[in-house]
Amino acid sequence: MKYATKTYGPRRQASLNACRKKFLYFFPDGFRDQNYLAWERDYKWEAHRRWTAELGPDQLRALLDRGDFAAAAKAAVRIESRTNLLFSFEKMALRDAVASAEGARLFAVGLYEWLYGSGSEASRFDTWCATVASLPRRQTRVLTWPAATVFGFIARPKVHFFVKPMVTKAATAACDLEFRYRSKPDSETYADVLAMARAVRAELADMSPRDMIDIQSFLWVQGSDEYE
Repeated sequence: MKYATKTYGPRRQASLNACRKKFLYFFPDGFRDQNYLAWERDYKWEAHRRWTAELGPDQLRALLDRGDFAAAAKAAVRIESRTNLLFSFEKMALRDAVASAEGARLFAVGLYEWLYGSGSEASRFDTWCATVASLPRRQTRVLTWPAATVFGFIARPKVHFFVKPMVTKAATAACDLEFRYRSKPDSETYADVLAMARAVRAELADMSPRDMIDIQSFLWVQGSDEYE
């Protein structure tokens, strides 16, 4: 991986230092800042807490074993809907995709295999993307980077990263980090994203980031026009 070490050249180090300075301008107490918690972290953590209670591995497995695919799909969509992670058209596309019995079944089974199944993370991500692409659609396509990554981010925030392409590209450019973006979600690109996020986490170790929620939020501040 190109981000495997913490050894950066002067230009990249200067860029990362500037990004850190920008984050601390808005949130002087870093990842423990009260405004940071209120604006960026708490609602994401609350979604994770709800997910763990309702769709942890045992709970989701029990729903699948009962054949209650609709309940599993609706719970996932409902938990995400209380966040502002997806755009409204992406939320609508997901709701439409799981409205039918077959859509709910495909989604629920694919979700379990992606989050808690066996096999490599890469193969499971590619299978998950193929599942999302196969879901019924009405108007808007269902498979986007945000839709493909949001449930992993909510369910397993210590491992997974939420990809908003435009913001992620802007943030990595600001930090002088590469983001080899492909419009169609795939495991190779996602592996690069995770490696990049882990490198940023290592660079911010003195600020004690807890998980990928903190890293995603840090990069959001760099790339979003909300923080100009």
